Amino acid sequence: MTRTFDPQRIRNAFDKAAESYDQAAVLQKEVCKRLLEKLEVVRLSPQWILDAGSGTGEAVKPLQKKYKKAEVVVLDLSEHMLEKAAGQGALFRKPHQVCANIESLPFADNSFDLLFSSLAMQWCNDLGATLVEFKRVLKPGALLQFATFGPDTLKELRTSWQQVDGAVHVNNFIDMHDIGDGLLQAGFAEPVMESEIITVNYQEVDTLMQDLRDIGANVTASGHRQGLLTRNMLKQLREAYEVYRQQDVLPASYEVVYGHAWVAPAESKTESGDIMVMFTG
Repeated sequence: MTRTFDPQRIRNAFDKAAESYDQAAVLQKEVCKRLLEKLEVVRLSPQWILDAGSGTGEAVKPLQKKYKKAEVVVLDLSEHMLEKAAGQGALFRKPHQVCANIESLPFADNSFDLLFSSLAMQWCNDLGATLVEFKRVLKPGALLQFATFGPDTLKELRTSWQQVDGAVHVNNFIDMHDIGDGLLQAGFAEPVMESEIITVNYQEVDTLMQDLRDIGANVTASGHRQGLLTRNMLKQLREAYEVYRQQDVLPASYEVVYGHAWVAPAESKTESGDIMVMFTG
């Protein structure tokens, strides 16, 4: 579960996208909303919550509303995103801000009761090590609740680009079952995984690509491609993507993977076991 993202390039992309993010991040906001809804069935009274990869802070107000006595820490690699997140929350209950990489959390062991992460884990170079780090900062009995992207995300765009050249234009995403295995290997208990396909429709592929730039998601794990995109390449991409047009719209598929897992209570031993898997959508 290792890849080769350049953290500085990711930081630069999200810093640049901070102003345009909230307007373009329709899917990201919907996923965050659905992930928050999954907490409704969980019995938990956290004192400290970490929003890991918080972006502009979409989850802050709902987390504060649900857990009225909790302190929320927003952590992001992008300082400009954190500046936006700082404006979230109640007037006298602003979130604590930390600029750091979720792969190396600057917190002591056993610091948080809930670690919430919506669409940030797909940027990790070593997801297995990241899950170990998540468990380290969580207290016994704490909960990890997350959403990330699965392999079918942007499959239409990936396939269309493959007909144009051999460069990597769309990232590959980790399979839900491998994430579940990673949770067990990291020592989490009772992992539950589920996935759904969310489709966003566009009139033109150019708009999809602009949205990806506007949210900072145009960074690939392989680094910079060789050379600039030419008009001819874009023309070929548009033609290749047209095969997916239905009812006068172009679909962009996102495989959203949701998961939660517990840290075993202090008096219990974490044992490996089965992963509960559910498919929806």
